Amino acid sequence: MEYRRVKDQESFDALSQKDIESPGERSLSSTSATSSVSNAGASKGKSSWKLKSIVTLALTLLTSSQAILIVWSKRAGKYEYSVTTANFSVEALKCLLSLIALYRTWNSQGVTEDNRLSEIQWSAFILLCAGCTTAQLNPSSDHVLQTPIQGWLMAIVMALLSGFAGVYTEAIIKKRPSRNINVQNFWLYIFGMLFNLVAICVQDFDAIMNKGFFHGYSFITVLMILNHALSGIAVSMVMKYADNIVKVYSTSVAMLLTAVVSVFLFGFHLSLAFFLGSTVVSVSVYLHSVGKLQPQK
Repeated sequence: MEYRRVKDQESFDALSQKDIESPGERSLSSTSATSSVSNAGASKGKSSWKLKSIVTLALTLLTSSQAILIVWSKRAGKYEYSVTTANFSVEALKCLLSLIALYRTWNSQGVTEDNRLSEIQWSAFILLCAGCTTAQLNPSSDHVLQTPIQGWLMAIVMALLSGFAGVYTEAIIKKRPSRNINVQNFWLYIFGMLFNLVAICVQDFDAIMNKGFFHGYSFITVLMILNHALSGIAVSMVMKYADNIVKVYSTSVAMLLTAVVSVFLFGFHLSLAFFLGSTVVSVSVYLHSVGKLQPQK
């Protein structure tokens, strides 16, 4: 009995000692876990920012070279190839690239949800519109600011439809964050192929049957198709990992970059309005990058 009493006392002392030490140990464990979560979050945020930067830069460069390749693909100011077949080829190539990517990876990353713009970012967006409009003005024209009301209405409708299409496409892509972006791209491009196939049958069916599908294609035409395909994939990646507003800024910067490159390639003359518009767009991009809305604690 005495031996049993001694063993019980030792067990009680050991349990008491463990209870005394457990708060410190739990605190240390909690601190370690918090630190691990913080480091993981910082690493994920850095990786996400790097991916957004890469796809946005790629989209800007690809978009800026589109117009140049389109001009180079003409001969004597005309397209010798069928535009509808070129569009179909673009969608088919994007579909093929998506399928190839599916064989390489099946993992998708997180998305940006519940995006809200700060007052500075709203101001930056207004500056972007003003800058792009100013850069497009041609002061030497006799028809500046004399566009009929029908033209203005159609421009407004086109802008609204374009904006709605961009936001809706972003919503579709981000609706299922766990779904691989290449799967989403594949189905989007399948529909694009179907619509372009209808256009081929309606507009150029006889010409294609007589001359062939790839009649008039050149090396520049192939580069243009590849450029458009990569641009389409870059757009979907920007919408997946960033948002539609980043795409708008990328396209605006690409427009200015195209004009600058055209000076050296085609002798394009830059006007004062272009420099003013470029300055406004640059300020807008800077304000949008530094004016992010801080989350409320």
